Amino acid sequence: MFNHKLIAHITGTLLLIMTAAMLVPLAVSVATRDGAQYAIALSAVVMLLPALFLRNLWGRKASYTMGHRESFWVTSIIWLVVPLLGSVPFMLSGVLPRFADALFESISGFTTTGSSVIADLSEVPPSILVWRSMTQWIGGLGLILFVIAILKKLTAGSVQLYEAEFSGTMQRKLHPHIAKSVSLMWRIYLLLTVLQFVAMLVCGNGMLESLCLSLSTVSTGGFTTTAGGMAGYSQATLGVVTFFMFLSGVNIALVYHLITGKGRMLWRSEEFHIYVLIYLVAVLGSTAALTTAGNSWQSSLGYSLFHVASTASTCGFYLPNPVHWSVWVSAFTFALIVIGAMSGSTGGGIKIKRIMILTRYVHHYFLRMLHPNAVFTVKVDGETVKVDYINKVFAFVFLYIALIVVGGFLLTLGGLNIPNAVCMAAANISNLGPSPLLNNIGASVDYVALSLSGKCTLMVLMLAGRLEIFAILALLFPIYWKKS
Repeated sequence: MFNHKLIAHITGTLLLIMTAAMLVPLAVSVATRDGAQYAIALSAVVMLLPALFLRNLWGRKASYTMGHRESFWVTSIIWLVVPLLGSVPFMLSGVLPRFADALFESISGFTTTGSSVIADLSEVPPSILVWRSMTQWIGGLGLILFVIAILKKLTAGSVQLYEAEFSGTMQRKLHPHIAKSVSLMWRIYLLLTVLQFVAMLVCGNGMLESLCLSLSTVSTGGFTTTAGGMAGYSQATLGVVTFFMFLSGVNIALVYHLITGKGRMLWRSEEFHIYVLIYLVAVLGSTAALTTAGNSWQSSLGYSLFHVASTASTCGFYLPNPVHWSVWVSAFTFALIVIGAMSGSTGGGIKIKRIMILTRYVHHYFLRMLHPNAVFTVKVDGETVKVDYINKVFAFVFLYIALIVVGGFLLTLGGLNIPNAVCMAAANISNLGPSPLLNNIGASVDYVALSLSGKCTLMVLMLAGRLEIFAILALLFPIYWKKS
């Protein structure tokens, strides 16, 4: 039977964690006297009541047995319920009084997309800025991984949830036990955040800016505290942010091995080699293009180092554009948006490992045309990739491109021209959001000015990209609901 009690228990547990997380912006509000403390406290109560109902009443005495149906359902329902309740502080504080705008901001935060409908950040209370960045940090590694780390009783159910959260990638485990592996991932994630926070303070930034930017960088979210992106920050700060953006696009398991003194694991990863190669080629190409367009090579290099790290990791931070722009930089940017970061990172996009598998399969396909009797296998890091997984990669890429096309078409119905609509759809399904690309191909419509239908379209794309499509689409097939 469908284990609805366990789903309620898991959802309620996560909402309790979210309620506890709201103590941080509440403390900031009290300390800064920004006037939002009552709105945040009431938001915590609004989140606490359904949490207690789901966990202690509906989910009471839940059986800790879980199948694939429950895992896909709990993954999807959590990624809908949490952003829904996470939008309450934006509404009650008056920052985004309209429900659709508050929900858009919340989904953009939890999916680490970074698209924003707040017109003037200077008018936003500091505590709401902190909550806004916290939504990205919480969603960066994955809402489901919070549950796995805390509910030790799940055992086999943890495996199902782990596979549902990483439904489209082969994510390596750091420990034979899933809960231990997830716990290690959270420790590394927290460590990176603390390291950047300290580095930001050393560079002369304030507590609020350092905290918010660290939360948004390590999660590859892209929310900033001021209008104009990263304009006005020192070169030292930009260097720190660039380094952590690049590092956040790396598989967190490899970051763990690097920190624990097993750096050789990093250099054995073919995906990491390609990630570095893509970064260097894009930086050199963008620098050459901007220099040829009439900018100095120093400014072109500095811009390219930051811009490529931001786009490749799908973080979405941006700098003021150079005086002279090049269409080649737009081309590099769009390619980086679609390719995305490494599998197992907090970044979005198709992911480099999938691109590797596709290109190698196509290469072998042409070889089989020349040598029909030969047997070829697709390998990554010396391990053979199963045919079932290759089929899954093809299905994912097809659905990914199809959603960009459909999303772009729906956005054109709201008044956007085709290039702008396609780029905006690609940026949001890749969970990148505010890409400078949108401002350099004639775009004149920002997220604030989008129609309600346009915002709804982007919210669906954000969720589909963060859930890597399969988890949420599984619920739409009738076979999912049939008894096994």
